[in-house]
Amino acid sequence: MAGNSQRPNRRTSNKKGAQVGSGGKRRRGLEGKGPTPPAEMRKGHAKQRAAQAKARRSQGRARKAGGKSASELVVGRNSVVEALRERVPASTLYVQQFIENDDRVREAVRLAGEAGGINLMEAPRPELDRMTKGLHHQGLVLQVPEYEYAHPDDLAAAAYDEGEDPLIVALDGITDPRNLGAVVRSVSAFGGHGVVVPERRAAGMTAGAWKTSAGTAAHTPVARAANLTRALESYQKAGMMVVGLAADGDVGLPDLDALDGPVVVVVGSEGKGLSRLVGETCDVRVRIPMPGGAESLNAGVAAGVVLYEAARRRS
Repeated sequence: MAGNSQRPNRRTSNKKGAQVGSGGKRRRGLEGKGPTPPAEMRKGHAKQRAAQAKARRSQGRARKAGGKSASELVVGRNSVVEALRERVPASTLYVQQFIENDDRVREAVRLAGEAGGINLMEAPRPELDRMTKGLHHQGLVLQVPEYEYAHPDDLAAAAYDEGEDPLIVALDGITDPRNLGAVVRSVSAFGGHGVVVPERRAAGMTAGAWKTSAGTAAHTPVARAANLTRALESYQKAGMMVVGLAADGDVGLPDLDALDGPVVVVVGSEGKGLSRLVGETCDVRVRIPMPGGAESLNAGVAAGVVLYEAARRRS
């Protein structure tokens, strides 16, 4: 009957009885689990909840602005660590739950913490698989926000504000982000004032371009032009000389006096060179002497040669 405490096997106390020991068979349970993870990665911690909410808000804003997130994902342990080492700007580092904590994972978490402004989020593997569309992410995913491009006119205006003649590189038909990063690095090294790229059919400032620039993209602006030909015409109206690099150029680089003043150097792709409209817009077409017999140079090397000559003359 109800309330009868004499029923067999009825539990009348909340206290647990004696437990059988493991006999030393579960020694792994006694091993240390390494250093305590950051608060943002500890399940249920207030900082983790705040970081997750911030990431959701940022993704929501991106979807409203363009219909889909404009950010880029860097996946894989080596790629993520290299991007963080090169100070590629990032918004969120996703770490897979219950991931094997090796040196690369620890370094990625440390670098993200030291960079500041990067959210650390722990996510289950199915979620990372969905985000990366099945790529081999190895439990690490770095979210890189969309690059904020300058306006082409801003590059010349900034140079004039500093009392200097603008030295700008425009890229025509360059589709390899590594070439763009190399040009940005050369512009920074030789005192240039920025790089202009077209909006379409051209490389943009992706994580790959950031890595190749070796961090110089942080202080060397890149502008995006809706129409490269019109941007060059605008520079001409502002009193700048537009110089196009071409293997069949009329003037050799050592004889180009335009590098002493305000100038835009236009570099085309290694195979096709300058497009027809861009080539016709240039004030002069210049060739780089190559006594070794090579037919052409890639965009990064060609831009570096011309920028060095410009810096030598201006110094």
